[in-house]
Amino acid sequence: MRAEAQDHVDTINAALALLRRFLDWDRAVRRLDELNAKVEDPTLWDSPKAAQEVMRERRRLDEAITATRAIEKEMADTVELIELAEMEGDEALVDDAVASLATLAARAEEDKVKALLAGEADSYDCYVEVHAGAGGTESQDWAEMLQRMYSRWAEKRGMKVELIEYQAGDQAGIKSATMLVKGENAYGYAKTESGVHRLVRISPYDSSARRHTSFSSVWVYPVIDDNIEIEIKESDLKIDTYRASGAGGQHVNTTDSAVRITHMPTGIVVASQIDRSQHKNRATAMGMLKARLYEAELQKREAEASGEYQAKTEIGWGHQIRSYVLQPYQLVKDLRTGVTSTAPGDVLDGALDPFMAAALSQKVTGEKVEVEDID
Repeated sequence: MRAEAQDHVDTINAALALLRRFLDWDRAVRRLDELNAKVEDPTLWDSPKAAQEVMRERRRLDEAITATRAIEKEMADTVELIELAEMEGDEALVDDAVASLATLAARAEEDKVKALLAGEADSYDCYVEVHAGAGGTESQDWAEMLQRMYSRWAEKRGMKVELIEYQAGDQAGIKSATMLVKGENAYGYAKTESGVHRLVRISPYDSSARRHTSFSSVWVYPVIDDNIEIEIKESDLKIDTYRASGAGGQHVNTTDSAVRITHMPTGIVVASQIDRSQHKNRATAMGMLKARLYEAELQKREAEASGEYQAKTEIGWGHQIRSYVLQPYQLVKDLRTGVTSTAPGDVLDGALDPFMAAALSQKVTGEKVEVEDID
């Protein structure tokens, strides 16, 4: 079999192996049988909320198991077709079959990622916060580039983006911004982007055209529904109001309607200026605070399960999860998974799926990759 075809087969087998490992295949098949039996029980809908949970779990398992079996069968059939075509010397048929394997490999990767989005909050909408690090205009410009990158990524996936909070930079860019991203599995995908992002480029703000390194941080947390109880004491809160600022238009207000809430025990700070009503901005900010506290608990549980815990770090050297080099060469490199791209323009325009998929897979395998940073 051609090397190209074998590469596709290897990709498919790797994706299927990860899927089976993640699902705990034998247990998942037994569980699906149990859920199918429950669905046939007429008393299931006596408790609508419990029934919805059963239906949701059943749908997730059924989709993952069905997709896995379909890909395995299609791969086996295509490989058999290639072997027969090679024996008969039918190169055109081999070409078609290899192209089918390439399509199947892409589908296997997509189905793998979809199945990995089974976390407690993965299906939720999410907030994406971007904060400029030290470095003034350089870092503030970089923060705005990141804000645009995540907006473009969400839009390409058919998600909706709303700007909740925006603090303009001193000369250019932003000091901080918070976006609400609404769409299927928004948090599940975007959660892998939390961390410090590093940019290396020739600064457009430096008359000597020197290379500069800038840092900005990204923090992603899920929008929680009303069924999740988060207890917050009023005495633990510091609430400030201020005049909304930004790039003009809808971001500028003439009254102190923007609200910033600081949760004193944790140091978490959230803000909203989306509405002209201070009351509505306060309600939005409280929802964001509850979401941050919920996300912190999710991270703590996940870290305890993996035997390690790392708190939010400073925005600077040594803490970055990804580096983006624009000069003198072009390369984006993820320092957790080793995934790279030689087209940073595409990445900054929202081509983030390969990085997210690799980070999700790493959470399943637990494999640590030794990756050197780039200059």
